[in-house]
Amino acid sequence: MENLTHTPVPVDTRRSTLVWLALIAATLATWGLGEEGASGPTAVAALLAIAALKSRAVILDFMGLRHAPLLWKGIVLGWLALVCTLIALAYWKGMP
Repeated sequence: MENLTHTPVPVDTRRSTLVWLALIAATLATWGLGEEGASGPTAVAALLAIAALKSRAVILDFMGLRHAPLLWKGIVLGWLALVCTLIALAYWKGMP
């Protein structure tokens, strides 16, 4: 029978804390853009870029895919890129 034990990847608590702080800062940045009433293509592009970077950080650091095989990272990050692209296209097509 095959050995199916799992060897956990060591958690770098310092990195996790720094990523968490960066996520908080990015959340505050998007909140600030919304509070000041930013609108238009530039604001939407900034908000979408910040959301994509936050999602990437969560996927790699908190879902544990940073040390996963390239195929898994490619599937999940590719899905993220597809969703962000579709949102951007929908916004662009809906512009007057």
